[in-house]
Amino acid sequence: MVRFARGSTPWLLTPVLLSLLLGYAATMGMPWLRIPAVALLLVFVFFLVFFRDPDRVASPGVASPADGKVRAIDVVEDPDLGRCDRFSIFMSPKDVHVNRFPLDGKVVSVVHVPGGHIPAFNKDADRNERVVTTLDTAVGRIKVIQIAGTVARRIVPYIQGGETAVKGERFGLIRLGSRCDILVLPGSIAWAVPIGTQVYAGTTQIGEAKR
Repeated sequence: MVRFARGSTPWLLTPVLLSLLLGYAATMGMPWLRIPAVALLLVFVFFLVFFRDPDRVASPGVASPADGKVRAIDVVEDPDLGRCDRFSIFMSPKDVHVNRFPLDGKVVSVVHVPGGHIPAFNKDADRNERVVTTLDTAVGRIKVIQIAGTVARRIVPYIQGGETAVKGERFGLIRLGSRCDILVLPGSIAWAVPIGTQVYAGTTQIGEAKR
């Protein structure tokens, strides 16, 4: 059975219904409407691929929170956690955009932060609109940050805070190209994949806890 992401129904229904409407109008004496009808059908097919949400089995260690390519492994300053190790994943439109918990733990908070919409691969995208999910885990407090990009202007959390985090389970969706970062305490995770690696949410082991 094919599964589609929660929050995707309007995006799937709108183009296919409009395509059917224009296609019908084209058969009723308005043939010029065939081109937009076909274009909308192609958009529908794209969304079928984009909003797919396959079942997955969680990896050992620290699981990737997102599909995409590793764009950075560095050190940053966070206002709550202080100095942190950051693991950053860029999600292209071809990737599955449902995000998953990287570790077991407890959801401390889910905070929406308004901001801009510059390309998610840009270093200044840290100031984009984002949703920050804070977790208490066996390696300490961590943050998983969903960052909107130029096209992806909506992040859909599946959680509110207070829930139990289960590694590999879904916790939210980012629509279209975007980015997902993990912030952890310095030295708490030994990262297992290099920059440029394609990773998959839930199933790719991106690191191992050091403590």
